[in-house]
Amino acid sequence: MEERKSDRAAHQLYLARTDVQAAVRKRWELLNAMTDAGAMSIREAALRVERDVKAVHGDVTALLNAGLLSKTDDGMIVFPYDAIHVGFMLKAA
Repeated sequence: MEERKSDRAAHQLYLARTDVQAAVRKRWELLNAMTDAGAMSIREAALRVERDVKAVHGDVTALLNAGLLSKTDDGMIVFPYDAIHVGFMLKAA
């Protein structure tokens, strides 16, 4: 079945610069580990990135608030996108 552009757009997220500031290196690593992995517990996510559960919990909370992660009805976390497109420009003052 051919996928239409409008169908693909539903699975992508475009971020503004302010959203990117919330997604620091360790959070990007977490998102990368969760990409295409399905729903999981915070403990499972922490194991995947080899980090402390409490620290990952804080990052998950921030990513949930930013709309980059979602919670399932049973409390699991999931990265619900096929891709993230980030665009921003840094300029010298």
